[in-house]
Amino acid sequence: MRQPPDARRLLPQSYFSPSFRNNGKVSNRLFTNWQWGRRYTSTVGLKKSGFIDLAPGEGLLFFDNVYPLKTSRFDIRNLMMRYDKQSIESRIRAQYIPKNLLGSKFTITGIIPRLKDGGAFVKFRSANVEEAETIIAKFLKEKNLKPWFSPFKRVKAYVVKGKPWLEDLYRFPSTRLKVEFVGGEGNLSQEATYALFRRYGKIVDILPQPPGSRDLPRFAMVQYFRMRSATAARNCLHGYKVPEMQAVLGKEGGVTLRILYERAIKTSWIKDWLVGHPRIVIPVVAAFLATFTVAIFDPVRTWFVKAKITGALNISDNTYYNWIKRHTIEMLPIGAKHSDMRDLWAVWDERKEQVEQLKGWLLETVETFIVVQGPRGSGKKDLVVDTVLAERENVLIIDCEPINEAHGDSATIAAAAAQVGYRPVFSWLNTISSLLDLAAQGTIGSSAGFSQTLETQFSKILQNTGTTLKAVALRDKGSDRRDQGLNDDEYLSAHPEKRPVVVIDNFLHMEGNSIIYKRLADWAAFLVSANVAHVIFLTNDTSFSKSLAKSLPDRAFRSILLGDAQPDSAKRFVLKHIDDELDGPDNEKARAELEDSIQALGGRLTDLEFLARRIRTGETPKQAVHEIIETSAQEILKLYFLEEAGRGRKRTWGTEQAWYLVKNLAEKGEIAYHHVLVHDLFKFSSEDALQNLEQAELITIVTRNGRPWCVKPGRPVFQAAFRRLMTDRVLCARMDFLSCAALAKIETLVVHTAGEELEKLGELSVPPKGRIAYLLARIAEAQGKIDTYEREMGKLKRVLKEEY
Repeated sequence: MRQPPDARRLLPQSYFSPSFRNNGKVSNRLFTNWQWGRRYTSTVGLKKSGFIDLAPGEGLLFFDNVYPLKTSRFDIRNLMMRYDKQSIESRIRAQYIPKNLLGSKFTITGIIPRLKDGGAFVKFRSANVEEAETIIAKFLKEKNLKPWFSPFKRVKAYVVKGKPWLEDLYRFPSTRLKVEFVGGEGNLSQEATYALFRRYGKIVDILPQPPGSRDLPRFAMVQYFRMRSATAARNCLHGYKVPEMQAVLGKEGGVTLRILYERAIKTSWIKDWLVGHPRIVIPVVAAFLATFTVAIFDPVRTWFVKAKITGALNISDNTYYNWIKRHTIEMLPIGAKHSDMRDLWAVWDERKEQVEQLKGWLLETVETFIVVQGPRGSGKKDLVVDTVLAERENVLIIDCEPINEAHGDSATIAAAAAQVGYRPVFSWLNTISSLLDLAAQGTIGSSAGFSQTLETQFSKILQNTGTTLKAVALRDKGSDRRDQGLNDDEYLSAHPEKRPVVVIDNFLHMEGNSIIYKRLADWAAFLVSANVAHVIFLTNDTSFSKSLAKSLPDRAFRSILLGDAQPDSAKRFVLKHIDDELDGPDNEKARAELEDSIQALGGRLTDLEFLARRIRTGETPKQAVHEIIETSAQEILKLYFLEEAGRGRKRTWGTEQAWYLVKNLAEKGEIAYHHVLVHDLFKFSSEDALQNLEQAELITIVTRNGRPWCVKPGRPVFQAAFRRLMTDRVLCARMDFLSCAALAKIETLVVHTAGEELEKLGELSVPPKGRIAYLLARIAEAQGKIDTYEREMGKLKRVLKEEY
């Protein structure tokens, strides 16, 4: 084959030709293949038979530990021999054979490397082979030559007694040899085998063929202690015909040895033990994975949470970015210039006292919650975040709405992690972990702990966030000499201004996963009790104290109630957002309409902002308020009265109860709280129906002197919307019919109950006349009401039949 021009600088010279120092013809040539940049040795001998061709008078020596052993197909240690500048031939001549031996008595006729077995064959001519072997072995032992790739084993030389087979199959050296006995008596005893193989290294065991085995040819297994011993024995004894060995065991001649590498059967006791003890292994693996995950990802997550709290990754707070934006994009007459709902200067006079109160609470060390309660659209978040905390560092805002509205545990965890900046979070792994737990439960009978519940994962996120909040609060500890000697708790108690502020928005904003609210409240209680952070709850739920008191039962909350804006403030708010478009004498009528519109809408900021937006689109205030009232009426009809609204979730109030309130509030604007409770429609539900309707935002319960005082519409615009609903005769007839039917049902139940009691009293020997008279009067009164309701229902039926 063609050789690369620079091959002699990379490979031993004997790779390409016999020794140039000898003129004898040598038929054994080592072939190379350079395809794909790889090199491998092919077989040798005539027609690649794999046997070394020896001329008459030639012998073979096997030099062991010349190359690294190749124990697998992808063993790359032999590639390092490419960069050995000294060839194998020159090394053998210069280092492995005594100089006084080379000459007429000992002549090298060829060198054949055996890379796979880690050695090389040397063809020689010598008058006394045994003497030459003895001299070379003694020489190597005295010099104690050790190659760089095997620093603990020296080079050895053996006379080859057999006819070695140099195959290039994918068979690799092993410490275990299969010795087949061919010809002769067909077998060797263990003693004879030991005598032949022991000189090449320590033998661990000799395993003869089982007595009952009929496999031919007969064989024995020779297990060496070292792999080098096995390679030397195979290359020196393969094809050896055993002569008479009377000095050892008598007559055992005529047997030819055929030696093959036998892969040792590895006892996978570790794997077997792991597979056989799943009750121990699976929990240990789960614990290891958990520990590994914590060690690798927790520091990264902590860094991201800290960046979320401090705003390190918030580019909108960067001074240079804001300067560039102000002098580029904001100078163009395109895009939104300002968020309408963030400018609360118009209602500043009303809320200035509340803002100062909140700022003062954040400078105190009282360990309790701060609660800002108000209906939707009252500007709670704008007041707290954009006004009170505008200049404060280290603020964390957690919005409960996306967490509670997420579908499924994985989505809920991802939403919760996004609120606090907890990343990376592998929420999708929860499904896989659940499957693994299910498989483990079927295997070992119990859960392995791979998967975690929603509550556990959410608590883990909060725990990591709490640890990060404490680290942020203690960031400046030690900078002041006055704080030296204080522990963490003392420092945090002494510096409330250093604590981060956690704002929990939309707390209890809707019915949903109560676990989320409970865990958030418990976590917030821990933060304020340990002086780690100030916690501000923003909620539109009037019964927030019931939920928060379970987490912090021994403290009184600091709360602020945000109501609707006063008429003057509401007018300033709208005028600011329409950029004074109604100024000038020509717009006097429009200004008058605006005042009437604001009077109808009330002071709810979201409604006022909606009014301003419609006016900017070209509508008059009268048209805008008409559309708002019409939209509100349709919303009320859909949410509280139509059957379609109740299909998503079960209603916690009666439709006739909601209609009673709508009908009376449309006329009066407010109803005494206890007047509602004594009405027959609320006889059995007591206060629950009113509280549920308040939670649904149809009404608002006003308190005075610590007790419920009156009932008002949930939003100021609702009163106008209630009046709009009352103009629909068909709707009124239908809802009045349902109310009369419900009242008649109540009175029918009274009659039924009283009649059952009368039957029982009639069975007495002396019936109580007073009780009987009372029950008869109750029945008469109830029957009178039923008759009235029946007549009213008859009139309403006629209306429903005539109109549509």
